[in-house]
Amino acid sequence: MSDLALALWSFPIMLIMIFLRVPVAAAMAVTGFCGTWIVLGSPNAPLAQLKTLSYQTFASYSLSIVPLFLLMGQFATKSGLSRALFLSAESWLGHRQGGVAMAAVGACAGFGAICGSSLATASTMGQVALPELKRYGYSDATATGVLAAGGTLGILIPPSIILVIYAILTEQNIIKIFTAALIPGILAALGYMLAIALVARFGRDTSRPAPRKPYSERFRTLLATWPVFVIFAVVIGGIYLGFFTPTEAAAVGAVVTGGYAIGPGRCGWRDVLDCLLAAGKTTGMIFLIVFGAALFNSFLAFTRAPDLLSQYIVSLGYAPIVVLAVILLVYLIFGCVMDSLSMILLTIPVFFPIIEALDFGMTAEETAIWFGILVLIVVEVGLITPPVGLNLFVINGMARGVPMSETYRGVLPFVATDLVRVGVLVLAPSVTLFLVRVLY
Repeated sequence: MSDLALALWSFPIMLIMIFLRVPVAAAMAVTGFCGTWIVLGSPNAPLAQLKTLSYQTFASYSLSIVPLFLLMGQFATKSGLSRALFLSAESWLGHRQGGVAMAAVGACAGFGAICGSSLATASTMGQVALPELKRYGYSDATATGVLAAGGTLGILIPPSIILVIYAILTEQNIIKIFTAALIPGILAALGYMLAIALVARFGRDTSRPAPRKPYSERFRTLLATWPVFVIFAVVIGGIYLGFFTPTEAAAVGAVVTGGYAIGPGRCGWRDVLDCLLAAGKTTGMIFLIVFGAALFNSFLAFTRAPDLLSQYIVSLGYAPIVVLAVILLVYLIFGCVMDSLSMILLTIPVFFPIIEALDFGMTAEETAIWFGILVLIVVEVGLITPPVGLNLFVINGMARGVPMSETYRGVLPFVATDLVRVGVLVLAPSVTLFLVRVLY
């Protein structure tokens, strides 16, 4: 068997292991280890690789941004900022038809700006918003669908853990990646609100608006969200203005958010310890997946599969936009059965060389940034696509007694808006790159 054939066979073998409930990190690591053994003909090489690759992978300074942003999100969750965001959004939007659901999306966007995790955004906002949605008569489908979709804003609106991982894998500027994600993130939130408005007007939802709040109360609730604006301004503003590197900004953000969390009446020292432990556990899980992916990608490098595959795709002569559409379709299919981080780590080393070899009429850096945002959005769709959309399970698990089929049905309008957004960004790359071109 040729090295290329071995590389191609490794993917279905690894997916079968994942379907058999082997942890994703272990499946990638075992496949990569055994593949390297077969290619090089000796177990000594992959064994020696374990000690060098582990150091090379985790000695990366850029990876330290991951636990820091996770810790910042944990502090934000414990300190009650999610509730303040939802109450403020509800006071401004709740009196409209579908307004409470729109408020949930707005609060998810705000929380995502200081959290960076989709699952954390979905679970945290679910605790706050789900009782209110039920109180105002939203159907089970709409209530769970809104929160599952809104949670995906956590990985699109900067700071985002997945964006950081993509930037490290493709050796791109994290600041420019964050900048490019802003407009698509805002479009995502607006698209979800439009879907809610259409469902409220033309669907069968029996929800009722919340009472109209006086402007004095609206501004009072808005003032209560000041920590969110301060944290976002310090972290993202500091990055864009050049005061901090992204890693330094993550450290500053963790300290500022932690300082707010331990304020009077918010978090005790036990809660702080819980935040540290939760961030540590999640970091360990992510780093294990990163290491498994490093072993697998090292095996692919030995086979030269990414380079050979990109040369073959280019030689076929298909239009670049057609190749991109096929790649995005593969992401949609993978999203039905895999988590977002695993998809990024598994596929980017294969697909990115193909994209680099194609001519989209942009510079190599612009193409990489544009492709990264498209991948992130499609991965985001995977989080709410049946049957294994992780956000669907998180929200459905919180909404006791709601059949999973109702959650599946409720999320469909939001999946539709995501697909429309992907189409717009594919056909008009300037939408994604506008801020990057203006600022840099």
